[in-house]
Amino acid sequence: MIPNPITQEITLADGRTITLETGKLAKQADGSVVVKMGGTMLLATVVSAPEAKEGVDFLPLTVDYREKFAAAGRMPGGFLKREARPTDEEILVMRLVDRCLRPLFPEDYHAEIQLMISLLSYDPEVSPDALCGLAASTAIALSDLPFDGPMSEARVGRVDGKLMINPSPSDMEKSDLDMMIGATKDSVVMVEGEMKEISEKEMVEAIAFGHEAIKSQIDAQLALASQVEKSKTKREYSHETHDEELKAEVLKATYDDVYAVAKSGLPKHERSEKFKEIRENYKAKYTEEELAEKAGLINTYYHDVEYKAMRAMILEDGQRLDGRALDEVRPIWSEIDYLPGAHGSAVFTRGETQSLTTVTLGSRLDEKRRDGVTETSSERFYLHYNFPPFSTGEARPIRGTSRREIGHGNLAQRALEVMLPDDSIYTIRVVSDILESNGSSSMATVCAGSLALMDAGVKMKKAVSGIAMGLITDPDTGKYAVLSDILGDEDHLGDMDFKVTGTKDGITACQMDIKVKGLSYEILEKALEQSKAGRLHILGEIMKTISEPREDVKPGAPKIETMTIPKDFIGAIIGPGGKNIQKLQADTETTITIEEEGDKGMIEISGTNRENMNAAMARIKAIAFVPEVGEVYTGKVKSIQAYGAFVEIAPGTDGLLHISEIDHRRLKTVDEVLKEGDSVEVKLIGVDDRGKMKLSRKVLLPQPSDN
Repeated sequence: MIPNPITQEITLADGRTITLETGKLAKQADGSVVVKMGGTMLLATVVSAPEAKEGVDFLPLTVDYREKFAAAGRMPGGFLKREARPTDEEILVMRLVDRCLRPLFPEDYHAEIQLMISLLSYDPEVSPDALCGLAASTAIALSDLPFDGPMSEARVGRVDGKLMINPSPSDMEKSDLDMMIGATKDSVVMVEGEMKEISEKEMVEAIAFGHEAIKSQIDAQLALASQVEKSKTKREYSHETHDEELKAEVLKATYDDVYAVAKSGLPKHERSEKFKEIRENYKAKYTEEELAEKAGLINTYYHDVEYKAMRAMILEDGQRLDGRALDEVRPIWSEIDYLPGAHGSAVFTRGETQSLTTVTLGSRLDEKRRDGVTETSSERFYLHYNFPPFSTGEARPIRGTSRREIGHGNLAQRALEVMLPDDSIYTIRVVSDILESNGSSSMATVCAGSLALMDAGVKMKKAVSGIAMGLITDPDTGKYAVLSDILGDEDHLGDMDFKVTGTKDGITACQMDIKVKGLSYEILEKALEQSKAGRLHILGEIMKTISEPREDVKPGAPKIETMTIPKDFIGAIIGPGGKNIQKLQADTETTITIEEEGDKGMIEISGTNRENMNAAMARIKAIAFVPEVGEVYTGKVKSIQAYGAFVEIAPGTDGLLHISEIDHRRLKTVDEVLKEGDSVEVKLIGVDDRGKMKLSRKVLLPQPSDN
């Protein structure tokens, strides 16, 4: 018998509906829901282990999002013909959902949680990523897991000045901003997006607009959960054992020393060593037997001391760990053209964070191909971000590209992409290698990327810079401090990480994670205004190194020429099995690509030698030659007949030069003027019904005088 599911409906402002359904699928999970909008359907499930594993003192949360090819009626590519490792786009969705959910679980909940979201059906007019946060939160709300939610996510776009919730992909093509907002009913917890130079005020308006829409989605989750018995009683757990007496003793014994080190303004590694020394000195008072029992708790409580000391120093004294003022940006130096072999390169260093970034220019063959469930396309601009262990002085295993590297690279790519020229003929790859890191390495990537692109001669519309903002709050007193250009420790021990990128005229991208509830719009507006001042300061430092793009690409970079031919000639240029085009590329040392667009063939020729490229273009023009009436050509006499000469004006293309069109005087024979092999200038004066060309020589000759 088919179960009777429980459903709840959400109606958007434009009349579209989202349906939440539970009780039909995946009933053995702790919580499960099907979210449907149009023809797009997601299944979200959550399962948490009954107990925490021994020694785990963090939240082992795994968010997994996968798109099934069957959802779009497609077969997977590749040899195995099945879904494999997640794509970058799927990983970015996982990160968005994780960042919203993680702060909402209790700090002392350490049982493993696995949340899985699957795209079961895809409607091209409904983007599934905008529904994943809603699906994830609903699954948790329907379970017995402790959770300080519900929350939801909403995409905000703006078309013709009008803000929209979860716009269709076709609407997003016309939108000047693309923001994903994550929030609970009373607080925004996550923002990420790209914009076309919007103002700080416009950003706050878009966030508030998205938050209002999210509130109705939360109401729907609560209404659905109220009908599910399991969700009404949350599970009891006890994952931590504490010793309040020991906690107080650690605080009393170490706080003053920690505070003194925090105020000393030492560099990162020296400060870390001093903090470690205080902890180890305290632990030295215990025997090995006592430490075997208490070392874990001492480490935890000592971390709390560092947390309290740093925050108190900032709120009470207005001083930061490295001695800066709250709105002060670390010292900056930058350099371009650092790598002679790269098409463009830059080093950008801010404090103890450093990016070495390269730009490589390529042709259409170098495009990044996307073959996913929801999108099949190609990218002519892409950015890769690498975060090796040595950048933080660590030695740890490298196991492929991390989710963090994909996320940071995507943010920097979105920040820079809107400032690339609209008519760029190059495929552009930017690679940022982080050589030192102490906070804001993704923003260093944006700055270094902007420098390297200008060094490569890419005609950027404007330079882009980025800054990471932090926040320290005290809920008891209401005091707060907004920090510009945060350190790694300020991110780790603070309440916000808000990255903002932009030009002198507006914001191009942002990413915000909030770790506390109830962030007011007053604080948000202050953070944005302070970020603008910092961003413009950094932009000024960039412009001292290079103020505008180079006039031309460097000698070693490829040059690219484009041309258009009639579609009918594509086959002749390629030849059987690609024989013609392969020989042409080998002879001219160029790379040639051809794409069919309508009734045209779009040809791109790339190479480093301009003469060779011109030779390739000339040979293609000869193959794709289309004579035009009225044009003058230099041809070769191929044969002589009694009635005229056949003149070849292009390889394989000849026309008749009638004897009456050779000269103004009357000729008895053609060879009075022309012989086979002669070069002759002729004008195409017409084409008959059979496509035969009529040529004339005499129209190019001066008229004889009457004398």
